Amino acid sequence: MSRLKISRSGLRKVAMQEIRPSVTQRDIICAEIAAPPTAIVVFGASGDLTRRKLLVGLIELFKRGLLNERFYLLGCGRKKLTSKQLRQIAQQAIQENSTDTSAKAIAPFINSLYYVSGDYNDASFYENIKIKLAELGKKHKVDGAVVFYLAVPPFLYGTIVKHLGSAGLSCPDEPDSRQRVRLVLEKPFGFSLQSAVELNNKIHRCFDESQIYRIDHYLGKETVQNILMFRFANTIFEPVWNRNYIDGVQITIAETIGVEHRASYYDKAGALRDIFQNHMLQMLALVAMEPPISFEADHVRDEKVKLLRSIRPFKLGELDDVIVRGQYGPGSINGREVVGYREEPGINPESRTETFIAAKLLIDNWRWKGVPFYLRTGKRLARKNTEIAITFKQVPHSMFISAGLGDMPSNVLVLRIQPQEGISLSFQAKQPGSKACMSTLNMNFSYKSVFGVEMPEAYQRLLLDCVVGDQTLFTREDDVEVAWRLLTPVLETWQKDDAAPYEYPAGSYSFGQADSLIESDGRKWRKLGGA
Repeated sequence: MSRLKISRSGLRKVAMQEIRPSVTQRDIICAEIAAPPTAIVVFGASGDLTRRKLLVGLIELFKRGLLNERFYLLGCGRKKLTSKQLRQIAQQAIQENSTDTSAKAIAPFINSLYYVSGDYNDASFYENIKIKLAELGKKHKVDGAVVFYLAVPPFLYGTIVKHLGSAGLSCPDEPDSRQRVRLVLEKPFGFSLQSAVELNNKIHRCFDESQIYRIDHYLGKETVQNILMFRFANTIFEPVWNRNYIDGVQITIAETIGVEHRASYYDKAGALRDIFQNHMLQMLALVAMEPPISFEADHVRDEKVKLLRSIRPFKLGELDDVIVRGQYGPGSINGREVVGYREEPGINPESRTETFIAAKLLIDNWRWKGVPFYLRTGKRLARKNTEIAITFKQVPHSMFISAGLGDMPSNVLVLRIQPQEGISLSFQAKQPGSKACMSTLNMNFSYKSVFGVEMPEAYQRLLLDCVVGDQTLFTREDDVEVAWRLLTPVLETWQKDDAAPYEYPAGSYSFGQADSLIESDGRKWRKLGGA
């Protein structure tokens, strides 16, 4: 039901009504490249990431006909398994996390899985992998195309890459085939600028940058990819996508979950490293970057890096004015009592690790000079919500002041990343009836209601791009280092600082210090999941 606001003059203003979508779909072009014959070698094949994401993502590609029939996967790990046992694990994981997966339908995929066990520090392990690859390469005829996927803790990256190089697996004998051998790395890529540079240097001793795919799974989400399509395939937005028309931008990643099974990693990382340095800055770059000259990988990534370099560095003496950190305490999520962060299993009872970040960023370039970008992310918040909200400036002069309608709401464009994927745009319109009756309408597009399908899992997109050799959605060396250059001074300042993060109750929408960050500029955070 609409809420009515009665003005002094007796005129009424009707707030926020939704326009039900009526979308006519017209396919202009749908392009997808199927995978060539390829071997995927997964280190950490018995782990949770492989079971829940990689195997499920690959089976979806197989069902869509995008995996070549000559594909195979070689699992590698410390756990002693046979190929038969890996196939049983894979079949169970697929049945639990996918649909339409009868044993007969997935049998060709399951039968293409193999396993080799060994110690990551043992050179003979990699010689055994090399022998197995030669054997399977002849059987499946993949012509030397190999993707090495490191689904292992980051501290093992350097060790595995070094041994791959020593075994001659990173650089094939034929120079022209180098890019047919690829390396995939999960985040986090380093824990600081220095560690990221050192890791890049180690990897580059064995792999060229053109072979390296650093995964940020947010970039694989359909709604994040749509930022590029939305901005650069529509002429109506580009003329107003700048400081002359946009008042501010809010980017939110809110989670209801706590640290779950990631306590040992998260207590060393925190929200700034885990979410802000990668997911949030990547979305900021896509929203704010200049138009690339083409959709080729390096043209897109060039513009992202230019944008990240334009972010104004934090003044370390004034950090509290532009960045706030919090840590969740005990509270209630969806009617269920939950413990605070320091009471979570595996967390140091005196931990000062942040689970919430709110920050104000400014971009020093022609397009965005003076436009604030407010970023916030947190765990154990009231609602799960990831969105990008672009608030346009108010009309410079209201001609309706005499009718009691002087304070005109701003137009807001919201890109909903998850869980209710879609786009909405609010604008003002006259409501039938009184001479001056204005309503804020919300034009809402939902992916699910229009296209009638569940959103594909991000790993499907990223795995396919790794195999076909498309680096567009993967972070480049300079991209990673620019992000760490911005944030490492903040982390070092916090490390020297004795102050603990502000505590907020689990189940909160926000807390006072985070609110003050934006309210000092005369603005407010959007409510999680809505205006």
